[in-house]
Amino acid sequence: MSNITLTRRQNALALFQDYAERALAAGAPPKGLEQSFAATLQISPSMWSQIKASRPVGDKLARQIETLCGKGAGWLDEPRTSAAPTPAEYAVMQLALAALRATNSAGRKALREHLKTIAAQAR
Repeated sequence: MSNITLTRRQNALALFQDYAERALAAGAPPKGLEQSFAATLQISPSMWSQIKASRPVGDKLARQIETLCGKGAGWLDEPRTSAAPTPAEYAVMQLALAALRATNSAGRKALREHLKTIAAQAR
């Protein structure tokens, strides 16, 4: 597999991660985010699944993804450092997700507000 293929896949996954984080922060349910992202890219959920797994992203699709995600031409082709969560961060996210799923609307709202307060204090 060529470097451009890997770079484009990694950058597309980073775009999805950013999309998912923003959607979850806005209160969107986790279920359906993959399909919603595929719709944003104007591709089928099946094609998005194939891109995540192994399908190369051609030049035309790369430019389409960049345009629809508000990135400049060639953005998908540039290697970037990974911003993947550390194991400790992942454990906290899993705990937060479990808490989010285990409560009602009022509990989710309280959890979201509490997390916003902590994030604001860290700035």
